[in-house]
Amino acid sequence: MTTPLASTVWSPPLSPVHDGGLTRPRIAIAGIAIESSTFSPHISGWDAFTVRRGDELLGRYAFLGPGTERGDAAEWVPILHGLALPGGAVDPQVYRSMRDEIVHGLAAQGPFDGVFLDIHGAMSVVGIRDAEADLAGAIRTAVGDDPLVSTSMDLHGNVSAEFSRAVDLITCYRMAPHEDAWNTKERAVHNLLERLRGPYGRDPHARRPWQAWVQVPVLLPGEKTSTRLEPARGLYDRVPEVEALDGVVDAAIWIGYAWADEPRCQAAIVVTGDDAELARREAEGLARDFWMARGDFSFVAPTGSLAECLDRALTRGPGAPTPFVVSDSGDNPTAGGAGDVSWTLGELLARPELGDPARTVLHASIFDPDAVAAAVRAGVGGQVDVEVGGRVDAGPRGPVRLTGEVFSITDDDPVAGTIAVIRSGAVHAIITERRKPFHLVADFTALGLDPHGADVVVVKIGYLEPELYDMAADWLLALTPGGVDQDLLRLGHRHIQRPMYPFDPDMAEPDLRPVVRRRGDTERRPPTP
Repeated sequence: MTTPLASTVWSPPLSPVHDGGLTRPRIAIAGIAIESSTFSPHISGWDAFTVRRGDELLGRYAFLGPGTERGDAAEWVPILHGLALPGGAVDPQVYRSMRDEIVHGLAAQGPFDGVFLDIHGAMSVVGIRDAEADLAGAIRTAVGDDPLVSTSMDLHGNVSAEFSRAVDLITCYRMAPHEDAWNTKERAVHNLLERLRGPYGRDPHARRPWQAWVQVPVLLPGEKTSTRLEPARGLYDRVPEVEALDGVVDAAIWIGYAWADEPRCQAAIVVTGDDAELARREAEGLARDFWMARGDFSFVAPTGSLAECLDRALTRGPGAPTPFVVSDSGDNPTAGGAGDVSWTLGELLARPELGDPARTVLHASIFDPDAVAAAVRAGVGGQVDVEVGGRVDAGPRGPVRLTGEVFSITDDDPVAGTIAVIRSGAVHAIITERRKPFHLVADFTALGLDPHGADVVVVKIGYLEPELYDMAADWLLALTPGGVDQDLLRLGHRHIQRPMYPFDPDMAEPDLRPVVRRRGDTERRPPTP
């Protein structure tokens, strides 16, 4: 299999400082990054966020460390960055507190030549329709018109017109799963430095590139748009080809975020560069390619109901390779699920054949601090009879009764806190004190579990992260209920822009002519067709 262009390591050297450029610009670092499902009842508060400031924030970026080319190329001023595991919409007081601290920090420590804005792009805040536009607008007001704002995003973020107007440079991941996340942040920094060091670095207007921006009325779950498969693979392989054109700074395709019910939620294309017409043409070409491929996207693995997936996993013949992995996709905490929907665990416990401890089935996971506390009181080897899950997102079942033996207790996990494994027949239920995704083999082995030797591993995830993908002897994606249900049509979107595919499969072909804009210039809107 050939390696797609989108996965190649991107780390070109900086160009020399031009006679008209800035030798050591002052650049602020800030951002709030979370993926938020508005279909989950979970509210992301302070406990969801890791907030970094000062040296701790600057130290987050290895490519800005002392002695690195990009680190030595500017005076970096870390303001504040809040990072959270995906979840429900953000508490508005929490959001405003972080936003206002960023704004006050920018005002107090300025002036700046640039801002590196490190976000996800799918943050929902209770009571705010377009949170990223609100954040970017506040930052723009704080620093003024002259500094360049360069933004790094997840390809599952949303790019509204209001957001794109507030920033100058913008890029996103080119791989799903996101193996290029840090490479993308480095690219956003590189592009910013190149503009400030270039021939127009001292001219605030001339150094701004043109943006060709267009939304594509398509909304798809990430599990249908993995860059491991066509058509996403081919679409994203086109991105570095466009970027390499003379006159283009960057090109990006956003899938958008399917589990928020907001008008901005849809696919988007942005091509940035000094040649406005070239950027417009290439953005329109990518948008049309995306639109033409809309019906070709398919799930990254064979799908089925949970019952169908478990039937397949449990009826393989003796000696079948292990493990068989089942994605419990509807409550995936790394897509915004609450992480405590108990429906799948309940289905496992109800299957008669899983009462036999001769099999081994791992279920990861449900967060329930009360159930963990009960397991701790019982101790390893003790018996528990507890109600588990369904307290934040009741789903179709609510809490389920789990009776069994405490298999292991693990303290001080940096994400989950205390973790209890409770064994009931074949089922080893992993219960965590706090929400945690299980993406690594070590996430299981640290609990005394051997995922390679298990018959079945059920994980709250969509497409498998690399270690799970490599571990799986076979796998299926279960279309389970939850705040990130893969069946978008049954979620009940009410505020997205319509018509939109797949909600309106027979919609007319949309107008995909990009708007070309540069701050300080009149937008070049396409003429009425």
